[in-house]
Amino acid sequence: MPDALPGALQRLLPPGAGAGWADPRGNYPLWPGEALPGAMPARRAEFAAGRHAARMALQRASLPPVAIPYGPDRAPVWPAGVIGSISHSATACLAVAMRAGPWRGIGVDLEPAVPLDPTLWDTVLLPREQAALAHLPPADRGLAALRIFCAKEAVFKAHHPLTQALVGFEVMAVVLTGQTFTGTFLTDIPPLGRGERVQGHVMHADGHILALATV
Repeated sequence: MPDALPGALQRLLPPGAGAGWADPRGNYPLWPGEALPGAMPARRAEFAAGRHAARMALQRASLPPVAIPYGPDRAPVWPAGVIGSISHSATACLAVAMRAGPWRGIGVDLEPAVPLDPTLWDTVLLPREQAALAHLPPADRGLAALRIFCAKEAVFKAHHPLTQALVGFEVMAVVLTGQTFTGTFLTDIPPLGRGERVQGHVMHADGHILALATV
């Protein structure tokens, strides 16, 4: 994997967090407890690379590497007192981990830098977000829409361990400002309340859009 993605992720990390990475086209052993029954070879390869990246992130956060199984909702199960997140594309896998404390959740999302299909905009983007895109040159709108998608995914990954809620894109409004974003919850998702704001980063690196959020 080129250094651009791991380097970009490490620049975004909050203090105390560690980052890990792997190429899902490689071969990584699963640890006991990490079985993925019935998975197709490509899915198993992504899963194994994600666990390898997760253990690297744990070590870089001065935490012991352990097995990272998945729960009933298929989300990674991190050790007690640890928060983390994993994301991957066909060519790259990234993970972040840190001790819980100042932050209750952390989320990373990685997407190939391909403009978001306009047929998905009504699902992903609120009317106010689409109106903001209308001020951009037409050639820039698809990637800006993808950046909003990526930002929301990072926030959802960050809050899921807290809320255990599966939510739609309409629960959050995102405003992009350069390489940062602000997400505002539009409904209560206990323990997160309506109006609560999440600050994050979203950037272009090595043919991908990368977003990181903490809650």
